[in-house]
Amino acid sequence: MMAILLISVFVLGYLAIAFEHPLQLNKAASALITGVLCWTVYILHNHEKDVVSDELLHHLGEIASILFFLLGAMTIVELIDSHNGFDIITEKIKTTSKRRLLLMVTALTFFLSALLDNLTTAIVMTSLCAKILHQKEDRLWFAGMIVIAANAGGAWSPLGDVTTTMLWIGGQITALNIMKELILPSIVVCLLPALIVSYRFRGQRFAAVPKSTCTAREKKEGKIILFSGVGFLVFVPAFKTLTHLPPFMGILLALGFMWLITTIVHKGKDIQTLERYTVARALQKVDTPSILFFLGILLAVAALQSFGLLKELAALLSVTLKNDYTIGTSLGLLSAIVDNVPLVAAAQGMYSLSDYPTDHHFWEFLALTTGTGGSAIIIGSAAGVAVMGIERIRFMWYLKKISVLALVGFVGGIAIFLLQLQFSQS
Repeated sequence: MMAILLISVFVLGYLAIAFEHPLQLNKAASALITGVLCWTVYILHNHEKDVVSDELLHHLGEIASILFFLLGAMTIVELIDSHNGFDIITEKIKTTSKRRLLLMVTALTFFLSALLDNLTTAIVMTSLCAKILHQKEDRLWFAGMIVIAANAGGAWSPLGDVTTTMLWIGGQITALNIMKELILPSIVVCLLPALIVSYRFRGQRFAAVPKSTCTAREKKEGKIILFSGVGFLVFVPAFKTLTHLPPFMGILLALGFMWLITTIVHKGKDIQTLERYTVARALQKVDTPSILFFLGILLAVAALQSFGLLKELAALLSVTLKNDYTIGTSLGLLSAIVDNVPLVAAAQGMYSLSDYPTDHHFWEFLALTTGTGGSAIIIGSAAGVAVMGIERIRFMWYLKKISVLALVGFVGGIAIFLLQLQFSQS
């Protein structure tokens, strides 16, 4: 009975988020209500209240690490933007073809997300496109492609997506092998939607980016902040690898250093000028409702996980489907609705390394599907949620325009993976 009630609350909350526009209710409100109600249902039907409270605090630690990472990355990007740092990049773009720009942005997002991670890359690239494109509809299509490219780029790198990182740390995959096996399928996941969307923009042009009107000193300051910001974002995965501390610690350290640098750069300026460039001002401009929305969604999913519903679902799929690739595909599609992290964690718990040894094709396939399946729905991945907040993308718009494209890429990537496997075994 409790399971049905919990699922009902979750589904109703999801519908409220999906129909945010007709209901005229901010998605953050729906997500927060859903998250808290899910835990309320769980604790009221559980005799061990202390155990549930401990579980909640455990999940909150994991959720907070994602939220602080998101907050830190978005603040650094806002700092770069307030210093006109992106103008330095946009001035280098000579093309005025929307089609060519889309392919450039997609390729850059794909490879950057493997180096940084898909969340940070999505934030940076969406902010960059907002500086170049002035038509809202164009920016939405570009943002949709950025989500797909960021998730596809993150899937083939042990640093790019949290689920690939989990499998790497868990010993299910090795770094070089996953890159070798998933690079081609991930390219297809990204390339197929990019070619379809680029066809939509054939012959269309955008206004050339006007030359910056900044003074020589302002340009110099912009360069310092741009290179410092991007440098620190690249530093975060290296910091994680060296210290084994979670990524949010690296991004908070980066933000602290950015605070120090902006203080030094603007030392001696009048208060009015200083206010435009401070970290405090950048924090005010960060989309807080999106962060609260993400908190609500992750709390709701954590309640389902604590109750054991996700593990039961993964076990049910395993018993019912009895095929590695069908199970992997189902988990990938499911990751568009619930967070892919607990799904991969459930799979790691269900299948031992004696059943599927390190670098077994099942783990590689799981990394591909759970890493890219989240693109099918805007709130199916951290990158999607961040982009949704920056560009104010409506849930239903994405579902109508981008979801089918994401699924085309998803199916194409799976087909290439299976073809690769066929050739390697023959």
